[in-house]
Amino acid sequence: MQVDEVFAEHRALLFTVAYEILGSAADAEDVLQDSYLRWVAADPVGVEHPRAYLVQVVTRQALNQLRARARRREDCVGAWLPEPIRTGPDAAEDAVLAESISIAMLLLLETLTPDERAVFVLREVFGFAHREIGEAVGRTEESVRQIAHRARSHVQARRKRFDPRPQAAQQIADRFLAAATTGDIQSLMDLMAPDVVVLADGGGRAPVPRSPLVGRERVARFVAGAARRGLPDMSVEIGRFNGLPALLFGSAGRPDSLLVIEPAGGLVGTLYLVRDPEKLARAGRSPALTR
Repeated sequence: MQVDEVFAEHRALLFTVAYEILGSAADAEDVLQDSYLRWVAADPVGVEHPRAYLVQVVTRQALNQLRARARRREDCVGAWLPEPIRTGPDAAEDAVLAESISIAMLLLLETLTPDERAVFVLREVFGFAHREIGEAVGRTEESVRQIAHRARSHVQARRKRFDPRPQAAQQIADRFLAAATTGDIQSLMDLMAPDVVVLADGGGRAPVPRSPLVGRERVARFVAGAARRGLPDMSVEIGRFNGLPALLFGSAGRPDSLLVIEPAGGLVGTLYLVRDPEKLARAGRSPALTR
């Protein structure tokens, strides 16, 4: 098999690894491009296990990106959300994969150190051995075991209950859009959990609430007001992003806003609003994902 063919064979896996470590499709694509060049330059014809080797290369490059980004994030104003990616029905068929790319999980992974995040992703999502992970992150096998235990405990103590039923989530999204279209505050409130929250990311380039909005009435009024101002002049597409139902609003042929709906107990639990144009630039693409 040719060098290019080997890389192409594993590309979906490599993108998924990079995206889960970084939470950014753009950065993940940059990592894959750099990793491909390193793969070709390494003359890999004699590599015995190309899958493991390529994951090591991608992990190292993703960690470099993650550490550099952590320094840049200090200047971020307001909320930060991962770059959303469009997902198909296949992503929901694997419950582990579906949860690992959910916005809630990606936000939780942001609370880990770069090494903890990489180790957690490689171990808990992709099932790599501690020794293989150590080679990827430059740690001893025993050190990786300790990091893995610490990261797993951290995530388990904070993770939300994940509901993998896509049809139930879609029904909630359909009812939510209908209520938002009418602007009926009470109908919107009836669809929301008591502690519903809106997290919004405009990237400093588009106006959004700078602090989380919490509570049925406050969130319902915000949604109704936004729909009243925007819906008459915007297209609305119902899709799936990061394994969850979402509403993609467009204007003049360009994406303007993405609202990802996370259910909780049969109601709307969290709304993730992304308006950063850089993060919406790839909203039309659906990258291949796999474990």
